[in-house]
Amino acid sequence: MAYNRARTGASYDQRIKKSGLDFGDRSTKNIWYYEQPLPEGRKNYTKTSPIQFEEFEGCLKWWKKREENERAWKVKASDVLKYDEQGALLSANLDIKNPRTKEDITHLPPEQLVESILQKELRIGEIMTNIKTLLAKHQA
Repeated sequence: MAYNRARTGASYDQRIKKSGLDFGDRSTKNIWYYEQPLPEGRKNYTKTSPIQFEEFEGCLKWWKKREENERAWKVKASDVLKYDEQGALLSANLDIKNPRTKEDITHLPPEQLVESILQKELRIGEIMTNIKTLLAKHQA
């Protein structure tokens, strides 16, 4: 952080405010999150295929009457913003995952991951044996 401060000549607070995220007044009690869904058939956005304004329609409707749902949730600002003893903002961890999304397999305990992988490998072995048998019959 010291390197960035020296390079930019701005404090962490100033850089956060410049980014459009102003937490300086501390009146914010909760921070709302909205998970913007990708359009059907899209895996991600790119520089050449960016998000379109029309895709924000659901978010804009929700914003007028905010309440938690499968795409929206709120987090206490105190869980996101960390201050030092003097009250200066130290960090803002905005990377808060949607608590309503299904658990990803990568978050399973290692023992369950290993068992799941082994079961899949066994199934692949069975399928490959069946294919080999079919190919042998077809060539005969």
